[in-house]
Amino acid sequence: MHFCSQLQTCRQRYTTRVTAAEAAAREPGLRERSKARRRDAIVRAAYRLFAERGYDATTVADIAAAAEVAPRTVAMYFPSKQDIALSRFGEAADTLTDALLQRDPGETVTQVVGRWLRTDDRPADHEIKQLSKRVFATNPELSALRAARMTAAITAGAAAIAAERGCAPDSPGPRIAAVAAAAILIELSDTPPGEERDAAIATATRFMDAGISAL
Repeated sequence: MHFCSQLQTCRQRYTTRVTAAEAAAREPGLRERSKARRRDAIVRAAYRLFAERGYDATTVADIAAAAEVAPRTVAMYFPSKQDIALSRFGEAADTLTDALLQRDPGETVTQVVGRWLRTDDRPADHEIKQLSKRVFATNPELSALRAARMTAAITAGAAAIAAERGCAPDSPGPRIAAVAAAAILIELSDTPPGEERDAAIATATRFMDAGISAL
């Protein structure tokens, strides 16, 4: 009987250790998802306020209240209000730059850009794309900053186009094509998923193909 009791105790300790280990393994994933949800809530609250009140009239404290977090929590995720406004586009521009730099052998710039545009067609982003369109349409200074955020993607695109067409890396043609492509992508960035966006992407890729082929 004493032996059975000891065996049961050992089993309980083992189960406890396994459960604790599983919890520890899950915890980082849970923390990351929690952080991502909080970050998304801050961005969505900010865009709603920017659209309703205007960018200049909205404070970080307003955003924190709307997102139901403390102002210091907002500061943990975003150093400034401007960073919140540009966060979505900045992240998208970074993924485009990575896609251009890591494209598969034989994959054209137009194919990379087309895939990137279609990957961004997340239905959950319909609302925030509409809000973003309003925010940037009424704030020219943010639009200018958004264009500047494409610098790395333009550089990567120009290099890729030069390699694709057999041009010198510093020749002006690929740079012109990359700048034109960036302007197209900015125009499409806030178009919600749907038939209109699909048609716009098809038009954009045809335009890019024709421009690059002319080099």
